[in-house]
Amino acid sequence: MSEKQIKATIMDAAAIGRSLTRIAHEILERGGSVDNIALIGVRSRGVPLAERIAARIGEIEQKSVPVGELDITFYRDDVEHGDQPVINAATIDFDITGRDVVLVDDVIFTGRTVRAALEALFHHGRPRTVQLAVLVDRGLRELPFRPDYVGKNVPTRHTELVSVHLVEVDGEDIVTIKE
Repeated sequence: MSEKQIKATIMDAAAIGRSLTRIAHEILERGGSVDNIALIGVRSRGVPLAERIAARIGEIEQKSVPVGELDITFYRDDVEHGDQPVINAATIDFDITGRDVVLVDDVIFTGRTVRAALEALFHHGRPRTVQLAVLVDRGLRELPFRPDYVGKNVPTRHTELVSVHLVEVDGEDIVTIKE
């Protein structure tokens, strides 16, 4: 199988930055008290996105927002696991019970990652509310999940791939569609 070719660049570093700033403002507008908000990034690219959103909230409100990370690999229903279960650590150093948690991921597609993230999250406590923030919503859902905060809506075909690159993971900030 050949490598997919870049069809279009849909977000550059500036567009990603603007989207995350807007998402931070929307979270504050909807969330009420910043003291009850927590961000949980879905590994791997959801984590730096959550950290960036938390930093923007901190700049706006002059208060820090806790950020955790969730590895949902073991909770996925579309990945085969061998006979040995893999225990994936989550780094959530605070109690999520009673908090308004915002799950953060890079792309929402079928909704299976969201389902797995919710299952993993509830193993750590019972949040008051759970909301979803994504950098890119590419549509084509298989499960009935809709993000509360979206950086960019990009209708795609099943044959296309939305590729998010972030400085913290990939050395650059860019979102492309590959075909």
